[in-house]
Amino acid sequence: MATEKNVPEQDTQWPRWEVFVQEKTGEPHQHAGSVHAPDGELALQNARDVYARRGKVYSIWVVPAEHIVATSPSDQGPFFDPAEDKIFRYPHFYKVPRGVKNL
Repeated sequence: MATEKNVPEQDTQWPRWEVFVQEKTGEPHQHAGSVHAPDGELALQNARDVYARRGKVYSIWVVPAEHIVATSPSDQGPFFDPAEDKIFRYPHFYKVPRGVKNL
């Protein structure tokens, strides 16, 4: 008699898509959440139904979650540390001209 211990569990859930919405033209897209869908078209429709029903949304982007590359918590140190040998990147070496406001 075969046991079910050695049978791998099948993944029955559709792929995850990350959703980005733009509320007004010219504004950046902001991450809104995620949806599950078999393809991009259905992911857009699901994203519209979930994230655009409460307010005005100008544009929606959906991206397969497997295509997003991100840092991990272990990258926090060396990956984000500023390059000490490139001091020209720091603004305190530049003089602000007179009349420039809100800088």
